[in-house]
Amino acid sequence: MAESVKVAVRVRPFNQREKDRGSKCCIKMQNKTTSIQNLDQTGSEPKLFTFDFSYWSHDSFEMDDKGVSQPIPGSSYASQRIVFDDLGQGVLNNAYEGFNTSLFAYGQTGAGKSYSMVGYGPNKGIVPITCDELFKTVEGNTNADLKYCVSFSMLEIYNEQVRDLLQKQNPKGGLPVRQNPSIGAFYVQGLTKQVVGSYREIEAKMDEGTSNRTVASTAMNATSSRAHTVVTIQFDQIKKNEVGEETKRTSIINLVDLAGSERAGSTGATGDRLKEGANINKSLSALGNVISMRFIRMIQNVQTCNMCTVYGVRCTVFTVCAVQVQYVLYVYCVTHVQYSRIMYVV
Repeated sequence: MAESVKVAVRVRPFNQREKDRGSKCCIKMQNKTTSIQNLDQTGSEPKLFTFDFSYWSHDSFEMDDKGVSQPIPGSSYASQRIVFDDLGQGVLNNAYEGFNTSLFAYGQTGAGKSYSMVGYGPNKGIVPITCDELFKTVEGNTNADLKYCVSFSMLEIYNEQVRDLLQKQNPKGGLPVRQNPSIGAFYVQGLTKQVVGSYREIEAKMDEGTSNRTVASTAMNATSSRAHTVVTIQFDQIKKNEVGEETKRTSIINLVDLAGSERAGSTGATGDRLKEGANINKSLSALGNVISMRFIRMIQNVQTCNMCTVYGVRCTVFTVCAVQVQYVLYVYCVTHVQYSRIMYVV
């Protein structure tokens, strides 16, 4: 197993609204280094941060005949496939070796987290590519003494309540999070877990779950996710030994699209939106504390309890931070990159 925590930072292209406003980019990336420049202070030194990966996805790309963004030859553009090869493949490699793994996408609302995790249109993100590659391994198995079983579940944590995204109706107050006293692991009681036999089945379940996610419009993002979304894949490897006895090795993969952190003044949040934002920020702070303390204190809130199954000595955590590219959001850029830096030094 590789290092226990790997951290990446990624910057997206300007969206149409940002282009219309004549936004300027305050971020540069070179190799593993991310620099953030305060454009309002002429001659000021940029703030420099180093991570395992710094992904430049702001420009220098072109569309192929399938509509997939590809790097212009000689550019440093990081495509969806490049991000998967660095992060998603690491998730799979750990699962094949029997380790638990989590991959988190973190960042301010509207920064591009869902693009990295889920993708849009033909530009598939880490989650669908990981599932597709997993089933290529399953379907390519030629060992008669080895079989695989893949189970899928999808939930969201909204205002500290767990909702099953594969069900239209959820109990009032959400599903309870329990702890198995014999092994100490946490689990969500009543959560749907379905055995899937192909990538197409997972894709259909992801589409079903995505349609049930809690989203709302804010001043910064017309389709802001108001909850943390967790796709969990249980990967069982069942092997028969020389005397015909079967042993099972289980890995848990959590692919987590965290709700965007935000400041009420920027999002224009009031009422329910304000309450949601407060809970989002609270849980993100708890998660950062857990990771930075090397997983010593787990039971801080619903989110960290639910993540416990993939924390500990048999796990690797990958984090990709999506950062806002606009110079008018300079303070937010610095804050979010500093949050990622806390994880990187673990």
